[in-house]
Amino acid sequence: MNRNHRAAVLTLVAAASLLAACTKKPASEHTDVRPVRTVVVGRSNGTVGANYSGEIRARYESQLGFRTAGKVVARMVEVGSHVKRGQPLLQLDPTQETLQVAAAGAEADAARSRVAQARVDVKRTEQLLAQNFASQAELDQQRLALNQAEAQLRSAQARQQLNANMRGFTTLVADRDGVVSAINAEAGQVVAAGQSIVTVAADGEREVSISIPESRVDELRKATTLTITVWAHPEKSWSGKLRELAPDADSVTRAYSARVSILDADADPSLLRLGMTASVMVPDVNGSGAMRVPLTAIVDHERGRQVWVVDPKTSRVTAREVKLGAAQNDSVIVVAGLAGGETVVSAGVHMLQPGQQVKVAKAVALAQAGGSK
Repeated sequence: MNRNHRAAVLTLVAAASLLAACTKKPASEHTDVRPVRTVVVGRSNGTVGANYSGEIRARYESQLGFRTAGKVVARMVEVGSHVKRGQPLLQLDPTQETLQVAAAGAEADAARSRVAQARVDVKRTEQLLAQNFASQAELDQQRLALNQAEAQLRSAQARQQLNANMRGFTTLVADRDGVVSAINAEAGQVVAAGQSIVTVAADGEREVSISIPESRVDELRKATTLTITVWAHPEKSWSGKLRELAPDADSVTRAYSARVSILDADADPSLLRLGMTASVMVPDVNGSGAMRVPLTAIVDHERGRQVWVVDPKTSRVTAREVKLGAAQNDSVIVVAGLAGGETVVSAGVHMLQPGQQVKVAKAVALAQAGGSK
């Protein structure tokens, strides 16, 4: 009897253990509720695109330098000075050029004297030939000497003019009205001929210099309207037009440089100062709307990018693969993977697991695609 009683007890214990195992919840089902922030994704109505940061530049910029080498002895302008066409900017020491002008003048005077003497010799020989005291060969020789003297005089006069010009080149002058944006030499510095010394940004047209990634080059070419804003005056906007696009990418950044002309900059030029931070808004070429989600909603994993979508009925999350477009400010365009009206987790994404229940702290409708003011 004792043996049978022990077997019955063991059978009851095994049955209770099996029953407890059958009633245990699956390990994959999460019982903890995570607090998260969410956004409701909506499709925008306006055009969307990308913003490119750049700076305000002048349409024409002159890199000025001396035509002769020498030592800088005077600097008449500063960076930011407004200059007029022909205004002196820097001065080289003219001592050497002055001596060369003097030497060329003396050489020209000597050549002029030789010409005068050769003319006297020709005239005298002609008189002697008329009296049969000289031969025709002597006259021909005197005329040849006169031609040589006159050629030497022309050469000396040309050198004299050349040296006079070189002395004038010791003063660097502005070639147009504008603002001095850079000076690369100081008094006492020896500079070479042709070296860039002063940069003058011409008055008038203004444009924005930007860099474009290779994936957006065609979009920029096809864009019919561009909107320009500056950080200093966010309430203002200007129309723009692509003027120049580099044919090849920069060797370091691998981006294409572009120049966007500001069409109505003359309306109030004081608002657009050189070097200001500007933003060029490139609208969607097809004119279609798009959806945006915050950058904080994107989760990177080995297969790509995903977001957590909240089921409004069960408050549980599901991982959704998405395809992204261009980023703008703190959001990014979702090209594929989401539908309008879905709720996406925007904060707390790295603490979630598939099927986990969440507690929504705040839901924000994100239908505004963004754009220039």
